[in-house]
Amino acid sequence: MSGPGGRKVVVAMSGGVDSSVAASLLHEQGYEVTGLFMRAGIEAPDDKDEDRAGDGPAHRGGSACPERSARRSRRRGCCSAADASDARAVAGMLGIPFFVLNFKDQFDRIIDYFADEYCRGRTPNPCVICNERLKFGRLADYGRAAGADFVATGHHARTDVGDGKYRLRRGSDENKDQSYVLFGLDRDQLARILFPVGGMTKDDVREHARRVGLSICGRPESQDICFAADRDYARVVRERRPEAFVEGPIVDRSGNEVGRHQGIANFTIGQRRGLGVAMGFPVYVAALDPHTNTVTVAARDELASDTLTASGVHWLIDPPTAPVRASVKIRYAHRAAPAVVEATADDRVHVRFDEPQNAVTPGQAAVFYRGDVVLGGGWIDSK
Repeated sequence: MSGPGGRKVVVAMSGGVDSSVAASLLHEQGYEVTGLFMRAGIEAPDDKDEDRAGDGPAHRGGSACPERSARRSRRRGCCSAADASDARAVAGMLGIPFFVLNFKDQFDRIIDYFADEYCRGRTPNPCVICNERLKFGRLADYGRAAGADFVATGHHARTDVGDGKYRLRRGSDENKDQSYVLFGLDRDQLARILFPVGGMTKDDVREHARRVGLSICGRPESQDICFAADRDYARVVRERRPEAFVEGPIVDRSGNEVGRHQGIANFTIGQRRGLGVAMGFPVYVAALDPHTNTVTVAARDELASDTLTASGVHWLIDPPTAPVRASVKIRYAHRAAPAVVEATADDRVHVRFDEPQNAVTPGQAAVFYRGDVVLGGGWIDSK
């Protein structure tokens, strides 16, 4: 798909280097580019010291890697007012229109999902939900209404056509691949999505930003959940669901009480720190039972499992009618492991790994690959 000919694309610009370079590349290729920023009502700690971004076309200005980027080095979000200011500055340098979309109400529902999952003893992945509902949902709807042919993001992922159908593939930079959080896309959506940096390494992306003088070329990675940049997830849950923090027992595998906790929303499978339990050897969270308000702990080698079940399965291939060999990734930082995936109902699968995997966590996504092609994925229910 070539840019010349006035093809229009809206780019989800977060203020980070990846989405900024995505917009720059498409602009260079001749697309008619418009930058869109999703305002979620999130404020970073230093927002009050930064210029606030408003709605409407961008202004011009900025210089390569100003000291402003250094002042924001502590912040690693993607949807605060200061992030909008960065995105606006990049759009101004590129000379493209830029608009801020108010998704606060929709984003509040994602935070509610996040809190509710922790209360259910599950560990949520809000980035998958945000991509599905907002970036490739509401934002894409806005783009279509504005006459755009494509929506683009700075994700490190790729698309191509195989056997006449669009496929989602890993990004070229194995260390930055983000295909895991995109498994919820539909094949028909892939035909209208562009991932301009998907074939680049992160070093290539930063070098392009420096070459064209983008003001965010030195900005640090956005690594945290944007509404919990301090990584205090329990605080977020407590603010939304304070009634969930009820004292209960911490038990070992035999059911013996070895301690007390102040709410299961404080924990996730595989957690070691903050348990307040001394058993003479390192112990980890092995299970969370919201019905009995019980946290079970065990030695690390007891956390491994060679199976999992997942529901809400979404296929990016024709749904298989027989078990398929695949590599399965059970969290973003997990190295996909060889397994057999068997569909057991319309939206459920059973996965059996060749080798046991550590800390299979309900609420996280299990994503299936063949080589670098995403076959599909679902939400882990149990091991």
